[in-house]
Amino acid sequence: MFLGHFQHNLDDKGRLMIPARFRDLLESGAFITQGFDKCLMVMTGTYFKQVYERIEAMNLADPTARLLRRLILSNAYPVEVDKIGRILVPQNLRAFLGIENGELVVAGQGEYFEVWTPALWSEQTAQLQDTEANNARFSTLDLSSKSA
Repeated sequence: MFLGHFQHNLDDKGRLMIPARFRDLLESGAFITQGFDKCLMVMTGTYFKQVYERIEAMNLADPTARLLRRLILSNAYPVEVDKIGRILVPQNLRAFLGIENGELVVAGQGEYFEVWTPALWSEQTAQLQDTEANNARFSTLDLSSKSA
């Protein structure tokens, strides 16, 4: 499981250092694609296949389903971790983030991880630290365990 957040650098060749604890989870391959919130998503091959199958099962006549398909699939690339723990971030995804090199934030999300610019991650963190807003926004989500 991808947990925690880390600061790592994107080098001049577009390679991003992956946190050591994430590398083992990517051994069997991974995919990188555009995320929903001006970030990138990196998924294991297994999880990407699950997402792909869900997208494939959607009604092709639905314009929203087609937009989702374009967002995820037309921006998806297979990636491999190199010998020293880096993945290559494709040029169009670097352009989407607005960065060619420098510091990025890698944030675990359970089955996948996200890649953020520090400024946008800081905005996310500020949102998450607003406890009053969190109480309102998360009140409808049931995180309690259900006992039989």
